Amino acid sequence: MKNKNINSDVKRPKKKSHPFWSFFWLTFLVVSLGYAWYSFYAPSNEIKWVNISNQELLFNNSNKYSIVFFTGEGCSPCRIMKREVFADQKVEEIVNSKFRAIMIDVGNPETNEIVNQYKTNVTPTTIILDSKGKVIERIVGKIEKNKFLEMLLSI
Repeated sequence: MKNKNINSDVKRPKKKSHPFWSFFWLTFLVVSLGYAWYSFYAPSNEIKWVNISNQELLFNNSNKYSIVFFTGEGCSPCRIMKREVFADQKVEEIVNSKFRAIMIDVGNPETNEIVNQYKTNVTPTTIILDSKGKVIERIVGKIEKNKFLEMLLSI
């Protein structure tokens, strides 16, 4: 006599999930993707960023002031500033005409000397230097576009 399991032949209907859970997971997915896009998207801008060494930062041959923007790869406020402040047309015009724009990646080993020199432990940090390399303004943290424009126009 064969030993058959009685339950093996019986097919149980799958429990259908409650519509609330389908709606919940779909909403969660859409919100998560929107947040990820907002956090990581930084449009290109027309600011002429300069890559320089430490000595070049100290010796500015032009009479322009320098904007030194310290950023990092995982810095969400930095990306927000790139998207909301540096992509603004007025900011681009003022920075390109009156300033030498320098972007420093604090995670790059080649920039450790500059990061240590200006004691930049927090990103974003924006420093305005005169033509001799003297610090005129130092802003730690994210800056709103209007405050940034106001600061640029006051220099």
